[in-house]
Amino acid sequence: MPSTGTAVADWEKILGFGVDIPFVRHLGFVLTQFAGGKSEITYTALGEHLNSFGVTHGGALMTLLDVSMATAARSESPEQGVVTIEMKTSFMHPASGPLLARGVLMHRTKTMAFTQSTIFDAQGHACASAMGTFKYVKPATGATGRSITAAAPTPISTD
Repeated sequence: MPSTGTAVADWEKILGFGVDIPFVRHLGFVLTQFAGGKSEITYTALGEHLNSFGVTHGGALMTLLDVSMATAARSESPEQGVVTIEMKTSFMHPASGPLLARGVLMHRTKTMAFTQSTIFDAQGHACASAMGTFKYVKPATGATGRSITAAAPTPISTD
């Protein structure tokens, strides 16, 4: 697994994800599929990402589900951004070790995406799943035409 410093650079260089999400970079997510309404992201929690039971914290899992659904939504039109409108999550099995999130775009309209994602552990157990609704938005860009990073945030409206 690449170091967390290269994960986002790999997304941009190899798959053209094109946005810098500092929290995703911190967690070390690696996007391995980004096409055709599908996404796959690998993730292995570090010690600081675990809960008191020694398994991956639910907040990290929810972030992985959210990002995998968002990338699935964006995979058919990567020039558009998405914002989460709602998300319903179920935790089914303790998550530890290397994890794989598979996101799927179930249906889309001009402005909305309806998605689902499941996280699997190395043994193939489904650990958590989610359904989410996202709104397509124009990505905020700076003078260079590149997506704005957290260093220069721009509010995004869901109206």
